[in-house]
Amino acid sequence: MLMRVYHSFYCIRSVFEASYFKESGRMAQPLFMLVSFVLVLFCGGQDWTAPDFCHQQQCPQYSVVETNQDFETRLYVSTEWITTKLESGEIADLMAARSRLADYCKRQSDAGYKIPVDTWPVLITITDDATQDLSVSWFVPPNTTKPENTDPSVTWQSRPEGTVYVRVFHGPPSIKDGQENARMLREALVQAGKTFNPNTYSGAGYDPIFSVTHHNEIWI
Repeated sequence: MLMRVYHSFYCIRSVFEASYFKESGRMAQPLFMLVSFVLVLFCGGQDWTAPDFCHQQQCPQYSVVETNQDFETRLYVSTEWITTKLESGEIADLMAARSRLADYCKRQSDAGYKIPVDTWPVLITITDDATQDLSVSWFVPPNTTKPENTDPSVTWQSRPEGTVYVRVFHGPPSIKDGQENARMLREALVQAGKTFNPNTYSGAGYDPIFSVTHHNEIWI
């Protein structure tokens, strides 16, 4: 966050300085043009490039704050998701949840709203309290028009900008593997002195279920 504020301040300040050069007379015009060119490269060239595991599809934008051998700290921008409840971790319930989201997107598309379905990750969120609560979410790209939600089984969720601790693991994803990696991430966060919610975590998958390789993440 500090780096982003600094970058914005630098760009604004530099624009004022460039304007000063321009107003200083004809002799300063070449210098003004040079400064303007540099500002375009620096301030306008900060577009985010999605990592390879997004497979050139749209996925949530983030910046890496810290990396160590146990986890990565990321700062995510605010994001939108469509979410449906997951009855259990069984494959049949996972497929049913996927079908609900896909059918919802198709109905909205037929109604004139375009909700892209070729995005990553698929997010499974687990809340470990007295009664375990599970849900499945698909990422909705920025600037997507939000339709009137007429399906009570699918909701729109907004995630504010915030810090996410991430542990990466590979192999075909499962609820059991997610639980084990969530446990290891929690232990690493405690050892690192991080503050976090110990009762909720998300498993993020970036590959079709029958893919040969899998990039999986645990988010806390």
